[in-house]
Amino acid sequence: METNAISRRNFLRASGVAGTALFLGFYFPASAKKGKIVTTAGAEGSAIEMNAWIRIDTDGKVTLTDHRAEMGQGSYQSVPQIIAEELEVDMNDIKVVFAPGDNKKYGSQITGGSSTIRGSYKKLLMLSATARQMLITAAANKWNVPATECYAESGNVNHKPSGRKFHYGELVADASKLEAPKNVPLKKIAEYKLIRKPLHRLDTPLKTNGEAVFGLDKKMPGMLYAAVERNPRQRGKLNSFDDTATRKIPGVKNVFKVQMGVYDTFRDGAAVVADSTWAAIQGKKALRVEWDDSGFDHVNSADIFKKQEELLKTQEGLSFRKIGDPDSIIAHADKTIDVIYQTPYQSHSAMEPLNCVAHYQGDKIEIWGPIQAPEWVQEYISGQFNIAKEKVIVNMTFLGGGFGRKAFMDYPHEATLISKEMGAPVQVVWTREDDMTQGPYRAGISYRGQGVIENGEISAIKFKMAGQNIGHWRGGKKDQANGSTSEGFLAPYYKSIKNISFSDVPFEIPLPNIWWRSVYASTNGFAYESFLNELAAAAGKDQLDFRRQYLNDDRCQRLIDKLEEVSGWKSRKKGDGFGVAITECFSSTVGQVVKVSRHTDGHVKIDQVWAVMDCGWYVNPDIVKAQVEGAIVMALGAATTHEITFKDGVVEQTNFYNYIMPRMNDVPPIEVHIMENEADAGGVGEPGLPAFAPALTDAIFDLTGKRIRKLPFDIGAI
Repeated sequence: METNAISRRNFLRASGVAGTALFLGFYFPASAKKGKIVTTAGAEGSAIEMNAWIRIDTDGKVTLTDHRAEMGQGSYQSVPQIIAEELEVDMNDIKVVFAPGDNKKYGSQITGGSSTIRGSYKKLLMLSATARQMLITAAANKWNVPATECYAESGNVNHKPSGRKFHYGELVADASKLEAPKNVPLKKIAEYKLIRKPLHRLDTPLKTNGEAVFGLDKKMPGMLYAAVERNPRQRGKLNSFDDTATRKIPGVKNVFKVQMGVYDTFRDGAAVVADSTWAAIQGKKALRVEWDDSGFDHVNSADIFKKQEELLKTQEGLSFRKIGDPDSIIAHADKTIDVIYQTPYQSHSAMEPLNCVAHYQGDKIEIWGPIQAPEWVQEYISGQFNIAKEKVIVNMTFLGGGFGRKAFMDYPHEATLISKEMGAPVQVVWTREDDMTQGPYRAGISYRGQGVIENGEISAIKFKMAGQNIGHWRGGKKDQANGSTSEGFLAPYYKSIKNISFSDVPFEIPLPNIWWRSVYASTNGFAYESFLNELAAAAGKDQLDFRRQYLNDDRCQRLIDKLEEVSGWKSRKKGDGFGVAITECFSSTVGQVVKVSRHTDGHVKIDQVWAVMDCGWYVNPDIVKAQVEGAIVMALGAATTHEITFKDGVVEQTNFYNYIMPRMNDVPPIEVHIMENEADAGGVGEPGLPAFAPALTDAIFDLTGKRIRKLPFDIGAI
C-alpha cells in the first residue's frame, strides 16, 4: 500500500481540527489503480483533501466512515470488525457514520455485486494497521524506548518491560504529526481476535430501539411530502388530470405533471404534494388521470416467453464464448439432449418501499435516502439539472433492503424535480403498489441447453439465452453478447469440457430491467445447473461424482467433499429426494443439497437445505450464514411462490396478496457451512441464491421422476 503525505496546514484548513485527533484515509488520484494512505502530516503545500476514513479522538473513541450503504448485508458490522482487529480497539469504542457520495474521496461507493468487503478489506486492514503503528511509535517516542518493546491492545499502547501504558487518546496529537509508515505487517489469520468471530452486529440495537435512521425517518424544517400517480405503462403519456377532489383534501398543497427519468426515457406522472404523507397518498387516490397509451406494443407475458422460445430455436445469437466445435458434434450426434428452461420476471420487493428526500436550492442539490449508488445518482442528477457533480450532495441512510433496485436513479430524480417545482425540501414516498408495478424488474429469460453424452462423458455442451440485456438499457453496444451470459457457471468447466459454447440471442422489449440479487446468475444458475443434472442422469452417474470429474480445482474438490459430508450424500438411496447444484458468482462458490419428501397429505415438502460457501477470506461467520439463509429464502420465493406477469402492458401483481412471499412455515431448516482457507475474499450477499432452485428441482426429480424446467412452479401441486 502506497502512502501519500498531506500538509498540516491544508489538513487543518479542510478539517477544522488542530492537533486534537488522528485522521487516516485514502487518497484516490484519477490515474491511480489503488488508493494511497493519507495522514495529517507531510509535505507543505499539498492540495489533497482529507477524507478521514478513521478518526481517533482524544477520548480514544474511533469514528469510522463507512463508504458503502448498509441494506441488511452487514457492512455496518463487518467494516468496523476489520478496523478493530488491526487497530486493536474494542468494538464498543467504534462509532460508524455513513460517508456522503464522493468517489474522489472514497473510491467506488456502489453497494452491489457483493463488493464491499472483497473490494476494500485489504485497504481497511492496512489502514488500521498503519494507525496502530503510528500510535505505537508516538508512545515509544514519549517513553524514549524502542517501538519493538511496545504493543497495542484494547485501545492502549503498552510498554512490555515496565508495564506502563498510554490510552490512544493521549497519543493522537503526537501521532498526527508522524509520517505514515510503509508496509506495516498484517496479522496472520491464526492471530485474529475479532475477525472470523461471530460478534453481535452493531446495527441490531439501533434497528430495534428506533435509533437507526432510514430514509423515511429523515425530517427537516419546511419539508413537504409527495406521492405520484405514474403511468402504468413505461412509454405512455399523461393527457390530462382532474385534481378537483384531490385539492379538497386537507393538507394538499399542489398537483402538477412530473416526468421521472428511467434510463434514457421518461415516465409521466402527476405529483400530489402535501404537508403529510397521509394527505399526499389520499390526494393521489382521489386524482383522476387520463393516459395516452397509443403508438406502442402492450406486452403480455405469454407472448414474451413464446417469442424467446422461437428465437432460441431459429437464431444462433451473439457468441459469448466458444471452445472446440460443439456445433458439429451436436449436429452429427446420434442422440442429443435438447431442452428449454424459463425463469420469470421478478420484483425486488424490498420491505422498505422506495422513498427519497431532495432539496433543490438552485446552486446545489442535496439528497437523503436509501441509496445504493450515490455516485451514479450524482452523475445523473448533475446531467439532468446542468449542475456540477460536486454540487449534488448525496447522503446515505440505512436501507430496508435493496437487492439492486435502490442502485437506480429514477426515484432521486423524481424527488429533485418535485423539490424544484415546490421550492422546498420534499420527501417522495412510494406505496407498495407503486414499487411493485413500476419496476424496473429482473428480466424473465429463456434458455436452450443442448448436449451430447458419449461413453458416459460430455462430448459437447451448448447454451443459448434469450432475455433482456441490462447493458442495452444502459447504452451498451447491441452487437455484443450480454457480458453476463455465462455468469454462475464455474470456470474449471472450461478446462475440462472440450467442446462448449455460450451465446446470447438479443431480445428487446419496452420493459425496464435492472439488477436483482445475484443478477444473471439467479437465472443462469437454474438453467445451467439443471442441465448438468440432466446430463449426469443421461450419463448414468451420480450428480456430485459427475461434477467432481469436471471441476478439477482443489477448492471445488474440497467443497464437494464438504457437501457430501454434511448432507450425508453418499448414504442416500435413489428416490430419497436429494438434489444438488453448485454455482459461482462474485468470486464465491456455493454448493447446495436440498432434501424433499412427500408430506402426509401427499404434497411435496422441503425437509432440509445444506449450503457450503467458499468465499475465501471472511469477517463474521454469523453474517455469512445469515446472508446465505436470506438468499435461499429469496430463491425459494422466486422458484415457487411469486412472479411478475404482464397483461396488456400492465403489471398484474400489486401487493403481497398476489405476489406471495414465502411464510415462516414454508422455510425449511437451512444449514450453512463456510470453507476455511486464506484465499482472497469473495462476495457474500448474493452468491447464496443461484444454486437453490436447480438443487430443489433436482431433488423433486429424484423423488418423483418429474423434471421442472419452468419457474415458478407450485410445489404443493406436484
